[in-house]
Amino acid sequence: MPKNNLRGEEPFPRAARKALADTQMRRNVGHATQSIRIKRLAAVSECPDWEQLRLAGSALKQDVLARLPDLLEQLERNVIDRGGLVHWARDADEANRIVTELIRATGADEVVKVKSMATQEIGLNEHLLAEGISAVETDLAELIVQLGDDWPSHILVPAIHRNRAEIRDIFLRKMPGAGPLSDDPRELAMAARSYLRQKFLSARVAVSGANFGVAETGTLAVVESEGNGRMCLTLPETLITVMGIEKVIPTFADLEVFMQLLPRSSTAERMNPYTSMWTGVHPGDGPREFHLVLLDNGRTRVLADPVGRAALHCIRCSACLNVCPVYERTGGHAYGSVYPGPIGAILSPQLTGSAAGAGGPGDPNASLPFASSLCGACFDACPVRIDIPSILVHLRAEHVDAERGGLPSGQDLAMKAAAWVMGSPRRFGAAEKATGAALVLGRLTPWAASRDLPEAPRETFRQWWNRR
Repeated sequence: MPKNNLRGEEPFPRAARKALADTQMRRNVGHATQSIRIKRLAAVSECPDWEQLRLAGSALKQDVLARLPDLLEQLERNVIDRGGLVHWARDADEANRIVTELIRATGADEVVKVKSMATQEIGLNEHLLAEGISAVETDLAELIVQLGDDWPSHILVPAIHRNRAEIRDIFLRKMPGAGPLSDDPRELAMAARSYLRQKFLSARVAVSGANFGVAETGTLAVVESEGNGRMCLTLPETLITVMGIEKVIPTFADLEVFMQLLPRSSTAERMNPYTSMWTGVHPGDGPREFHLVLLDNGRTRVLADPVGRAALHCIRCSACLNVCPVYERTGGHAYGSVYPGPIGAILSPQLTGSAAGAGGPGDPNASLPFASSLCGACFDACPVRIDIPSILVHLRAEHVDAERGGLPSGQDLAMKAAAWVMGSPRRFGAAEKATGAALVLGRLTPWAASRDLPEAPRETFRQWWNRR
């Protein structure tokens, strides 16, 4: 699996400490996530059957995973019947090779891209650049990140860690012909629009992801807020879509559920400003060639995990990031992976970790399941009811078991000691008397340096009972 799936070899705890010292980043991220949370709550409160929609979305995703091979074959047949071509990619290397060969066949050396987490996951842009092909991000936030030689820090809003002044400076340095600019949002947006318009008009190839793929009809769907994706999906002669295999849904009618859940959970809107759908190739209208690359890249491995497989329900809305206190304080870069936040703490070790034993010892992503407070806010916010805290606990246990190699850990020994003490009233009473001294000594340990320990009680319950 390509090295560019990871931003570095630094584990989360070390990266988080650095992020906590970046006050400007914390201010930017905190302000943005708070605004999104407030708007999302308002959008959800307008929907009286919100919980029923969440249950429906969860049930649909469970159905998809239960019969995934059949649905993917049905999708393949319908895409081919409507003039498209389907390619199967087992991992990131294979997907990158397929896309590169398809672009080279057109003779193009530049492509325009729709915002896509799947292509970020496989490191497509970096791979294409190494092959002499330039990939231009057309989503405004992705463009800001790309021009700034930066990394996305949020699933939905990749440049959430940047403020307007920083964006203006990036445009002035890297955008040809930007001219004098203020930090006015409209002025910055118009500069980006002018820059991208030339790219749209000259591009012969576009690369996209897909929010959903409808097995029943072979239809692919992309939802967005700016309209840049639609320019990519209609103007170029060749369209290449990279889609994770878990994004398939059974019928066109199923889109009704997700098109209500996704906008409210992501951009806090009643409906998406731009919803683009395409089914194969239509002579005289849109691209003349359409290729669908179905990406596994560890998904079948996750599917085999009875607990962890629920993470494949994710529709990439980012609602869990916006309510997570750990993400808000450390930002997305500290996670060191394409997928930050609570859901990223699950997906990153499983999908973008080392090829052998993803998430195991030696994998920089192995610490991510511990990058959460387990407060439960992410489950409450998830539109498809992924029990993120339970999966994180499951992954933590797997990591601990792998690290200790079957030997009992300190926690195991502590629990056995506690069971022995609590198994006898006399031993338990003696332990109660020693609790006060233990708390005093505990304050002197490194463990207590970042934790508040309770004050020792003046007397135990047993002592109080005997006295009274």
